[in-house]
Amino acid sequence: MELLAIEFLGKPLRLEGSMAGWQQLYWDNTLVSQLDATTDQEDARKHEFTLRAGDETLQCHVESTVQWQPFEMTYKALVNGQTITEGNRNTKDIEQQTPVVAPKPEKRFSLIGLVSLGMKALKSAKLIKVVLASASLAAYSWLFSIQFALALIACLMFHEYGHIRAMKYFGMKTKGIYLIPFLGGLALSDEKINTRWQDVVISIMGPLFGLILSLVFMVLYWATGEMFFAGLAVFNALLNLFNLLPILPLDGGHVLKSISFSMNSVLGIVLCVAAAVAGVVLSYQLNLTLFGFLLIMGSVEILFEWKGRHHSHLLPLDKYGQVVSFVWYVGLVSSLIGVIWYFASTGDQLLSLPLQILGT
Repeated sequence: MELLAIEFLGKPLRLEGSMAGWQQLYWDNTLVSQLDATTDQEDARKHEFTLRAGDETLQCHVESTVQWQPFEMTYKALVNGQTITEGNRNTKDIEQQTPVVAPKPEKRFSLIGLVSLGMKALKSAKLIKVVLASASLAAYSWLFSIQFALALIACLMFHEYGHIRAMKYFGMKTKGIYLIPFLGGLALSDEKINTRWQDVVISIMGPLFGLILSLVFMVLYWATGEMFFAGLAVFNALLNLFNLLPILPLDGGHVLKSISFSMNSVLGIVLCVAAAVAGVVLSYQLNLTLFGFLLIMGSVEILFEWKGRHHSHLLPLDKYGQVVSFVWYVGLVSSLIGVIWYFASTGDQLLSLPLQILGT
């Protein structure tokens, strides 16, 4: 992960490292120093390298001390023994940073054509959203009714808006919401997350907004007595509860992954694989054929997490963050179950429509 990005002698200086202890130092996107892994994760590390400034040779040093849980870092950059810059960083600094992307080698073939193609794709993004939303509306109207299709899309949009709000809270640029027929929706960002805490918050805010909407439907049901609002409250709660299953790539799977991998990479892979196996059994018992496609995507994500466990760019959760994430998750799951339980006490009829929808 990117630990530090500052200006040094008029050009960007970037320090990358991992909990395993390895560090790589880049000056103007050129690797100038590398340190191997160490068993002492809080040991001070020192990078030494030389730079040329005309006829003069500059002896440069970058010293850093990193404590991972909770994350605290101090750094100092020196040239010929004189301190040029120094400071410290914490978790908030990591969350708010925009990782530097090293420039790719320029390709000489049809650069103007590539730029033009990119502009066209950008302009067509809104068109794609409209087309997908229209397809979703048509599909759900065909299965059920236009009234319920509109309400279903509203539920999906509100859920995805929760993800968008969380992304914007962390200062991330977003691409918006895309509705996918029979799969739900996607909230996309232009930027990658920097910490496991961001992954937890962004993942859990969708179902949290879903809970709020179910409570709104519940109040409308109490005020009007209309069974339509009761059905929406139950369906929306069940939809978000399903999304909180601790199986990748669902939101609950991301919460499980962030907590478990912050504890131990081996524990993380064991729990995520066990959850995937449970997902296979669940999809078979409930005849959720399309869920098998999601499980394939989740398996690929688990594989990439395992392969990159020693070079993860994500700052792990500290023990406090792990506890808060777990309590938040359990509280949200319990609240959604409470909504379903309340309406289930009135009869089984309200639960038939949500289960029918999930079956499709």
